[in-house]
Amino acid sequence: MSSDGNKKQFWKRSAAKVPGSIQHVYGAQHPPFDPLLHANLIKAGNKPPPATPGKPKKATTFQEFESITSDAWDVGDDDDELLAMAAQNLNIEVVMETANKVIENHSKQQEKQRLDDTTEWDQRGEETQEEVVVEEEEEEEEEEEEEEDVQVEEGDAVSPDAPVASQSPYTDGRLVKSHSEAPIGSPKDAAGEHAALHRQRSLPHRPPTIPLVARMADQNTSGTPAMTEREASRLDKFKQLLAGPNTDLEELRKLSWSGIPRQVRPIAWKLLSGYLPANAERRESVLQRKRQEYFGFIQQYYDSRNDENHQDTYRQIHIDIPRMSPESLVLQPKVTEIFERILFIWAIRHPASGYVQGINDLVTPFFVVFVFEYIEEEVENFDVSSLQEEALRNIEADSFWCMSKLLDGIQDNYTFAQPGIQRKVKALEELVSRIDESVHRHMQQYEVEYLQFAFRWMNNLLMRELPLRCTIRLWDTYQAEPEGFSHFHLYVCAAFLVRWRKEILEERDFQGLMILLQNLPTMHWGNEEVSVLLAEAYRLKFAFADAPNHYKR
Repeated sequence: MSSDGNKKQFWKRSAAKVPGSIQHVYGAQHPPFDPLLHANLIKAGNKPPPATPGKPKKATTFQEFESITSDAWDVGDDDDELLAMAAQNLNIEVVMETANKVIENHSKQQEKQRLDDTTEWDQRGEETQEEVVVEEEEEEEEEEEEEEDVQVEEGDAVSPDAPVASQSPYTDGRLVKSHSEAPIGSPKDAAGEHAALHRQRSLPHRPPTIPLVARMADQNTSGTPAMTEREASRLDKFKQLLAGPNTDLEELRKLSWSGIPRQVRPIAWKLLSGYLPANAERRESVLQRKRQEYFGFIQQYYDSRNDENHQDTYRQIHIDIPRMSPESLVLQPKVTEIFERILFIWAIRHPASGYVQGINDLVTPFFVVFVFEYIEEEVENFDVSSLQEEALRNIEADSFWCMSKLLDGIQDNYTFAQPGIQRKVKALEELVSRIDESVHRHMQQYEVEYLQFAFRWMNNLLMRELPLRCTIRLWDTYQAEPEGFSHFHLYVCAAFLVRWRKEILEERDFQGLMILLQNLPTMHWGNEEVSVLLAEAYRLKFAFADAPNHYKR
């Protein structure tokens, strides 16, 4: 009997370590649960409850019996069992305490920012009020002087109804509209204009809007700047290379590494991704065949999106698309429909991974680049539905095939348990420990695990960390670089992390570090910042050429 008791105890202890257990696949917002990353929480949660004296109460109902034997090993078909088993190890008090600290710290930062803004507005209001008083006094003095000049003018009889001389358009170095050009209005309108001017002068200056995708010139300013001589020369090189009967793909990669001009980016991306052949004569027939093949998939599979086997996939896609950026583009009904079809067809044709959160972001760069084959204005202000139906069909099919080519090289990022991402995050940790030991030790000191922030970097290829215009420039190089998305991206992530070395070392707690790493200030980045990041990544790639083999997986 004692041997039987030992066997039962063994199965209870080993219940969480059953070989072949099904593990959940998580998306970008929910990395896989790893007990090693939550050791401090597990220790707090595993304290045994205090012993209760006396005999245990005998079970009188099935519910009581079930509660007494709830720790028995029972393998069921419910997919949530393993998640519940992991959750049992977490102490809810510790979790809530950590969450409250994060909220409290964030609230203090917001309150401090609000007080600073209020103080700044009050100071500006006082300064503006003083300026208005001074300007009114100066205007009164000028009017009095003008009246005196008109009345004492020699040899002329001054009529009471004579018009007063117009004020000079330039007053104290400022361009002011003359009275003769100003619209005639009531004193009430004038007072309203004066109040509006007062408000306008007291408002803080807003930075210019940055276009979603700019040309090769500096993208830190709004508008479309004129092309420089160097950019024009590079564009000519691309056009000459692409005009030949057989495009030299190796030469195209060399040119594309430093960025591709907007005018030739669509054809260059299709060639570099392997979607189009190098032979110019075959391109048109390949395009027609691949586009027809894609819409054949639509006719064959898309009606099954509401079937029981596929409705969960389609529902998740439908939920994720509105969360994408830029909202001005993806929330257009026509664009939403296109994205839903692309993602659903890809998921149906790749059952090994199916649809996983993060794949949806990878459609956007291709879609935006291929839209620019048909328009010249900026995409954030463009109504995609105004394009001809044939153009929209071409953009949709081309985006599907190029995204498929990209995912073919990194599909292990999205298969069961996402092993590709797990390996790359571990490789990033080892690489950073060699590049910048201070940053690595600092994060270790405050118990920041790389999986907590770098999972999204690998899952979304930094698309949530950078503006779309920077992602497109980054992908110019990724497609020119051998194994750019699967291998070179690791070095870009390492360079990106070390780029914020100063800010990271200034943070002195876990919450501050996590808020920083999940909200890095890249909103105003442009070509220059991306080029510096890529140059540093390229340097790291050769400096650590002896890196372990799993860096290249």
